[in-house]
Order: sequence, then C-alpha cells, then structure tokens
Amino acid sequence: MPEAHSGILTLLSQAGPVVLFVLAVLLLFSVVSWAIIFQKFTFVRRSMRESTAFLDAFFQSQGVERIFAESENYRNASLARVFRAAYVEYRALSEAPGSGEPRVRIARAVKREANLELKRLSTLVPFLATVGNTAPFIGLFGTVWGIMDAFQNIGMVQSASLAAVAPGISEALVATAAGLAAAIPAVMAYNYFSLQIGIIERDIEEFAPEFTSACLPNQTQD
Repeated sequence: MPEAHSGILTLLSQAGPVVLFVLAVLLLFSVVSWAIIFQKFTFVRRSMRESTAFLDAFFQSQGVERIFAESENYRNASLARVFRAAYVEYRALSEAPGSGEPRVRIARAVKREANLELKRLSTLVPFLATVGNTAPFIGLFGTVWGIMDAFQNIGMVQSASLAAVAPGISEALVATAAGLAAAIPAVMAYNYFSLQIGIIERDIEEFAPEFTSACLPNQTQD
C-alpha cells in the first residue's frame, strides 16, 4: 500500500499542468459534494424523523392551539412547518373575520409553505447531479490530454517500448479514476436525496388537507 501511494504521488508530480488543473477541479467537486452529502443527510433525516413524531402528536392532540404548541417541539419537521403556516393564517382570519373564504386562504397558505419547504429541502441537491454528470467527462478530458502528451513524448524520444509508454498512460488514467471517484458518490447521494424528498413531498400533499381542516372548526366557531 505505501508503494502504491508513492507511485500515485510520483505520477502526480510528473503530470502536466492541464492534468493537474483537471485533478484540482475534481478534488474541489469531490470535497463540496461530500460536504453537501453530510449536511443534507443530517437535514433530511432529521426532517423525516421529526415529521413522523409530529404526526403522532397531531392526531393525539385536541384543539388547534394545542397542536400548534406541540409543533414548536419539531422545528426541523417539514410537516410541522406547513402546519404552522396554516395556523398563522387561521390566527389572521380570527383577528380579521370576513376578510376572505377561510378554507381558501388556509389552503393557499399551506400550499405556499409547502412549496417553500420543498425548495429548502432541495437546495444544493442539483449540484450533486451536476457533479455526477460532468465529473467523468472532466476526468476523461484530463486523460485524453495526458495521452496526447504521452504520445508526443514518445515521438520525441523515438521509442515505443512499454517502459516509455506506460508512465504517460498511467498518469493520464489517474484523471479518469478521479472523475469516477467524484461522480459515483454524488450520483448515489442525489438518487437517495431525491427519493427521500419525494417521500416528504407526498406526505405534505397527503396531510395538507388535514392541516387545513384542523383549523376550520375553530375558525367557524369564532
């Protein structure tokens, strides 16, 4: 293993400026991708866990005020955020009766908050798809350029032996390996987050009418 590491370092030390630039770009993509993966994994997982707990509290609590008080314990839950938007609109209707159709206004507030929540969940996720789509091609570009340099050097030394060809080809292939190393985790993470965000979106669509109806009985009684 130490010999393999020293061999890779030797190849990098002999790489041309274009290949080194490609490797630097891929390293930057990889670092940013992993930062996004860790941040979004924690964020999405916490949202799903707290949303599940909020739904239990939602169906167990009696009265919209009690539900709102319970929702404050789940600040990271997407469903709790959507419900709080419905409650704020309900309170606005209570303070200004006759300002509009209650169901329409509450449903509109829920829809608006749901859209904002989905945008918040999806922030930075498309970057992972960009890395997954472009990193292999960036790595391939580095490889092609490295092979061109290798053949140019072969022509200069006028030797096509394996000893003359292998170092340049190996150096060039490092860029392709780096591109794949950056792309594979990004694609896997993008697919995972897309699935989880889709589940949250379906939950919001399913329970949005419940949130609206939870506020209406109190509104009609006022």
